[in-house]
Amino acid sequence: MKLITKKIEKELTKYNLGSQENSGLDAKILVKFFNPCGRGTWLVTEAEKQENGDWLFFGFVNLHEAEYGYFLLSDLESVKLPFGLKIERDLYFENKTLRDIKF
Repeated sequence: MKLITKKIEKELTKYNLGSQENSGLDAKILVKFFNPCGRGTWLVTEAEKQENGDWLFFGFVNLHEAEYGYFLLSDLESVKLPFGLKIERDLYFENKTLRDIKF
């Protein structure tokens, strides 16, 4: 599965790093990535394309603990899970804010 489409990339360019800094729980979630085999959710609220073509994301990450943080698209793409699976993008995720998410 391709984690970033042209449509998503266009949306990401509207929300550079720091653009939702003062939004708190009302920050718009741009894309949701998840581990299809278990725990692991990445909710992107800001992004910036790097010179090498990679994307640096900021958002809410729930792995062992839930916290805000930075992560790279290349890191998500490099994760190898059991049964040949990889990190996936939630195809049915609707535009929500962090306030709307229940873990």
